[in-house]
Amino acid sequence: MEQVKSRFIEVMEEYWGYESFLPLQSEAMQAIAEGRDSVVVLPTGGGKSLCYQAPAVTQEAISNGGLAVVVSPLISLMKDQVDSLRANGIEAAFINSTLEFEERNQVRARIRAGELRLLYVAPEGLLQESMLTFLATHGNLSYFAIDEAHCIS
Repeated sequence: MEQVKSRFIEVMEEYWGYESFLPLQSEAMQAIAEGRDSVVVLPTGGGKSLCYQAPAVTQEAISNGGLAVVVSPLISLMKDQVDSLRANGIEAAFINSTLEFEERNQVRARIRAGELRLLYVAPEGLLQESMLTFLATHGNLSYFAIDEAHCIS
């Protein structure tokens, strides 16, 4: 367990510049590392995104190295998160209504090739039969993260 925590700290420092956890981040990341379901409620600015982003980067060291799917209802937030992750050297993408057909195909090709660590999708996009089938067939999924509680309904 301590080895996994230290790996999270290494990744947090390397990609985000953080040298320690905020309250409850370690427990949230540990739950992912152990394959446990969890509900994490933190205040704005409490580091929620890092709770699912850091484990996605460390998955190759602690699990199957697959794809983390993040369900987010806000297109602008998806874009901001993906842009930030890419700027930090983390392979991430989104599929939402702003993408043209060819762009969606490029993201799907990257998923099939195992190039992505995180994929952001809207709730309605995830629940499309074609998306569920594609992810089940080609996704090598590690875990799902629901970024906003109202997506659960």
